[in-house]
Amino acid sequence: MIPRLAAGPRKDSRPAPAGFDRRLIAPMVLGSVLNPINSSMIAVALVPIGIAFGAPPAETAWLVTALYLATAVGQPVIGRLVDMYGPRRLYLVGTGLVGVAGLMGALAPSLGVLIAARVLLGFGTSAAYPAAMRLTRSEAERTGQDSPAGVLTALAVSAQTVAVIGPTLGGVLIGAGGWHLVFTVNVPLSAACLVLGVKWLPRTATAGQRQRMDLPGMALFAVLLVSLMLFLMSPRPDLWYLPALTLATAAVFAARELRVPDPFVDLRVLGGNVPLIVTYVRQLLAYTTSYAFLYGYTQWLEQGRGLGASTAGLALLPLSAAALVTATVTGRREAVRAKLVTGSVLQIAGCAALLLVGADSPVWLLLAAGALLGIPQGLLGLAAQTALYRQADPERIGSAAGLLRTFMYLGALGASAATAAFYPHRADTGGLHGLALFMLAGSALLLAITLPDRSLARLTPRPRQALRKA
Repeated sequence: MIPRLAAGPRKDSRPAPAGFDRRLIAPMVLGSVLNPINSSMIAVALVPIGIAFGAPPAETAWLVTALYLATAVGQPVIGRLVDMYGPRRLYLVGTGLVGVAGLMGALAPSLGVLIAARVLLGFGTSAAYPAAMRLTRSEAERTGQDSPAGVLTALAVSAQTVAVIGPTLGGVLIGAGGWHLVFTVNVPLSAACLVLGVKWLPRTATAGQRQRMDLPGMALFAVLLVSLMLFLMSPRPDLWYLPALTLATAAVFAARELRVPDPFVDLRVLGGNVPLIVTYVRQLLAYTTSYAFLYGYTQWLEQGRGLGASTAGLALLPLSAAALVTATVTGRREAVRAKLVTGSVLQIAGCAALLLVGADSPVWLLLAAGALLGIPQGLLGLAAQTALYRQADPERIGSAAGLLRTFMYLGALGASAATAAFYPHRADTGGLHGLALFMLAGSALLLAITLPDRSLARLTPRPRQALRKA
């Protein structure tokens, strides 16, 4: 039987449908794509923003970094608040902040204000995904029909689709009215989320008011992540104090969370949930390889292969198309272990294929390498999301989902650091092959921790009849 959630029954006056309330899908999906669309649109806006403010690339890069830092910290923190106070209010506050950040960015008089707007965007976009996972779990508890594969697929496919079209949309907006529109577009998106959220998201009775917020734990977690991510973005010997601060903060954080009655991250429960911890590690490994290919291969196409920026973007279309088709076709079947094993094997094959790529390689080989690595992107992300849904404590599904996204962003930062290490001066073929070996090692490790994991075979929904009987 589905465990009862702390959020309790609905308090809406409208009758709830017998099955999954499909009215929830629109606000869930629209809110969840706010982060990937803002992550991808900014890629084409960095140059015009730098020209507008007279800022070099090293400074405009903080527009990307600021969003990653804020989101990596904000996802688990806001996810915990979703668990405590229910998804509706956090969803509305978060998507409302997105609109405020959009206006702030559009009217920004300086690059510093623009970076602050990106930080606010990061926190605002951190609410919708944990809220969506919490709502999905609540609907399963309400209906007794534990079959969320279609909903989880919709969340995954919509995020991947928006990430693909984000740079194109950003280019259209910049062409129509300048880089300001990349921020302004968040205002109507925020308004749509607020209207849909107020209209369809259920009011729930929560026990959050009787719980104490672990503010010191949240603060320690934020310091831990920020110090770690700042070092990963620029690993240098003179920044030795950052990993030292990370380790010291981690020790204090662990000691506190094991002692307080209502911890931000319940390490006692998490420590006993080894399968969930392994899922987080898989997420880190999978996205380190994914982002290393996205960053490293794109730069090599332009510098090592000599393609123009627009042509290099077109060369990545098979990657995006393969990921979207794979996620759409396989999404309805959970098959977590099969997806993880198949995705790991294909990722290894794709990384090995990069070792065959050179400056004189035919175009078909360049396209094939991208298509081959697109398939595991469609499999691994969806498998991790489904595994977390099955493995996480139902009462902490929001914070667990936030941590899953945090590990994804840690993978992105690790990939960025690896790309910088293998391309110290320019993206040449030797650097690409070194990066491919790095990706190959990570993919092999992913397969090695997946094959012996017997718990994956038990991650299947119970029959509907059994749920009703229970």
